[in-house]
Amino acid sequence: MKTYSNIIKLRKPALSALIAISLMGCKSMKNSEIGGFIGAAGGAVIGGVIGNEIGDDAKVGAVLGGIVGATVGSIIGNRMDQQAQKIEEELPSVSVERVEEEINIVFDETSGVYFKSNKHELNDTSKESIKKLANILNEYPNSDILIAGHTDNVGKDEFNFFLSKKRAESVRNYLVVQGIDEQRFTVEYHGESQPKFTNETPEGRSKNRRVEVTISPNEAMRKQVATQTKG
Repeated sequence: MKTYSNIIKLRKPALSALIAISLMGCKSMKNSEIGGFIGAAGGAVIGGVIGNEIGDDAKVGAVLGGIVGATVGSIIGNRMDQQAQKIEEELPSVSVERVEEEINIVFDETSGVYFKSNKHELNDTSKESIKKLANILNEYPNSDILIAGHTDNVGKDEFNFFLSKKRAESVRNYLVVQGIDEQRFTVEYHGESQPKFTNETPEGRSKNRRVEVTISPNEAMRKQVATQTKG
């Protein structure tokens, strides 16, 4: 009977061929999946095997664990890709960016969620945009949601800090009203301390008055995918 040690015993030429084939396959993968594949599979296989033959259970376990980890990472990445695509379709004016496993959404004065000067109450247009986001978040329940508020530099620091807090909370609270579990949320507020654009122009200040939403896979998703993969 073949053992795992015999099955996975690879010399340098065979390993090099395997790595080359794997990387060629990455060309057809989405960016989010490539990171998980190389990080888990490449790290475990290349780090544990290159220069030596696999001959003990610890190294075999590292290789197999890397392969499973790559599969889990790929599935999670695919789910986050699908969710990001839906957000882009439902909210075409919103900035949506995939960064590693996360989805980053920026709501500013040109993207459907905005506030009157020095106010934190949501208007009807903003509520409609947040409802659309809530529908998608309800469809993909296994994620954590970070909401961060930001302002421009007009006014006093203390007031801007308070204003960014109230605006972030307004978005969080309305998502909760739409049925999103409040345990999924973390709220941050930064006032004027993290501008993305210059505050020297009206356009830059308008973009700095923003609420950012970051969606990331939670532990429930990781466990669910890992269980499915093992099965």
